[in-house]
Amino acid sequence: MSSIRASLSSVTPTETLEIENGLSLVPRLKLVLTIYRSDLSVNPIDEWQFKNSLLDYLKNSISISYIIPEEDLIVHKYKDLKKRKREDPVAYGVLYVRDLGFLNRNKFNKEYEDEVKKKKVDLEKKFVEWRDSFVEKLDGIELSLKGVKFKLNVKIPKTDDFELLKKFWEEYYAFNSKGYSSRGGRQQPDTLVVRGLPSRWFAEPRVSSKPSMLVSHTIFSVFGKIR
Repeated sequence: MSSIRASLSSVTPTETLEIENGLSLVPRLKLVLTIYRSDLSVNPIDEWQFKNSLLDYLKNSISISYIIPEEDLIVHKYKDLKKRKREDPVAYGVLYVRDLGFLNRNKFNKEYEDEVKKKKVDLEKKFVEWRDSFVEKLDGIELSLKGVKFKLNVKIPKTDDFELLKKFWEEYYAFNSKGYSSRGGRQQPDTLVVRGLPSRWFAEPRVSSKPSMLVSHTIFSVFGKIR
């Protein structure tokens, strides 16, 4: 297990980390989508047409050597569209980029190839730069569906922005010690609570569909000692 923890500390955002019992931690980029009208039309948005239009845009207009599957783009229109103001969003969704291995091969990293071999932290930096550039290219684009225009707003969820979480954690740790316990002269969080994870993630498929203590322990022990 100590070797897995060592691997975790050095794994890059583009690599899959294999852990015990056939389990693995797979990287992915998650983006939150908000869709607005960008013209005076009152025609309702067609989710299927919007998905296809956005997938075509991703395939043909943005330099990403990875075809995003249809199931990794989720779009839902709001049900109360008739009650919404013109400036309110008409739909929302999520876009996943699950295969980040192409970042190891594209032009974005070639000039850093030698450094990446020596320090994986360079690839982490390149990932953040690519991610921010990808979001910038998508945010604010307009898609026309049979003459009706819609504008896309794209954001990285706060829970997926490691640097933002790290900054928040450090500031909270520095200025607010409430809820912390002191061990060995250092303030540390007493308890970390994890909610909202699908129970099937922790099941042993061949044994039961219910969460398994063994699987749960195997996964979380990768991140540190479990008390």
